[in-house]
Amino acid sequence: MSNYFKHKMRGKSPGEIIGMIIFGAIFIAGLAILFGFIIMWLWNWLMPMIFGLPTLNYWEAVGVFILFKILLGGCGGFGGKDKSSSNNSNCKNESKGEFSKWKHYDNFWKEEGNKAYEDYVNRITNKEESND
Repeated sequence: MSNYFKHKMRGKSPGEIIGMIIFGAIFIAGLAILFGFIIMWLWNWLMPMIFGLPTLNYWEAVGVFILFKILLGGCGGFGGKDKSSSNNSNCKNESKGEFSKWKHYDNFWKEEGNKAYEDYVNRITNKEESND
């Protein structure tokens, strides 16, 4: 990554680099402020009419967003985290572990599934007949 920055910043003066950093910080802050106002506007437009909830000011809207992100964001939230990040990789491993065995399902069903299903149906029908 450091090579990337060295390549991109080659030939730039320190003033240009500082200007780019300041512009980036102002741009990100502007987007954050705009995003807070969008959340506030959507909440105040929809929630009082639909659910009878009170309106929010800007900081309450930002707080609601942060709260929802913490509670519901989980592993798959937006925000483009690096794959090498420990938090994100743990989430991917957890979700992958749940479904990793499903890749064997088709082979199982071809080899043993039909017979296992027939055995199960026979057991159930035999139990029903013995109960009658």
